[in-house]
Amino acid sequence: MHIPDGYLDLHIAITFIALSIAILWYVLTRTKIEIDGRKIPLIGIVAGGIFVAQMLNWPIPGGTSAHLVGGAIAAILLGPYMGCIAMASVLIVQCLLFGDGGITALGANIWNMAIVNVFVAYFVYKFIRQKLNGGINISSFAAGWAGITLAAIFAGVEIGISSAFKYSIYVTVPVMGIWHGLLGIIEGIITAGVVFYVYKNRPDLLYLR
Repeated sequence: MHIPDGYLDLHIAITFIALSIAILWYVLTRTKIEIDGRKIPLIGIVAGGIFVAQMLNWPIPGGTSAHLVGGAIAAILLGPYMGCIAMASVLIVQCLLFGDGGITALGANIWNMAIVNVFVAYFVYKFIRQKLNGGINISSFAAGWAGITLAAIFAGVEIGISSAFKYSIYVTVPVMGIWHGLLGIIEGIITAGVVFYVYKNRPDLLYLR
C-alpha cells in the first residue's frame, strides 16, 4: 500500500501532495474544535498500534505491497478528523525515518491511507450503526473492510495511470483491489475485535457508540 519513490509521475505526485495538504489543513482546524484532553493519550496509543501493524509488509504482483492499515480503528476510536491526523503522523514518520513509502509519494500515501481509508471507514461504520441499526461487530467489520479496499483501489489508480510504473491501470486496480479485499477480511475481523473490546470495557472512548 505504501507507494515508493519512482512509481508516480511528477504531476500526479504533486497533485496528491496538494490535495492532501488541503484536506489536512481543514482537518487540523476541525481537530482544534474537537480535541479533548482525555483523547490525547488515546491518539498516541492508536498511532503506535497502527505504526507497528503497518510495518508488516509483503509485495504483491502488479501493485506495491499489502499490509494492515488500521484506518477504521483510528476512525471509530478517534473520529474522522483526529483519526486522519493520527494516520498521517504515522505515515510521515514511516516515510522520513524508516523509508517506508517514498517522499515524493507521501501525498498520495496520506491521501489513500489517512484520508480515504479513515473517512470511508468512518462513514460506513456510522451508516450501518446508526441508519441500519447494525451491531457493533458488523459495523466495525464492514468499516475495516471498506476502508482498506477503497484505499488500495485508489493506490492502484494512482500507479496505474503513471507512465513511470510498468503496469497499466487494468492490472494495478484489480490486483490492488482483490488482494486488499481479501486482506480486508482480516482487517475487518481485527477492527471488530478491537472495537468490541473497547465497547465492552471503555465505551466512553468510542467516538460513535
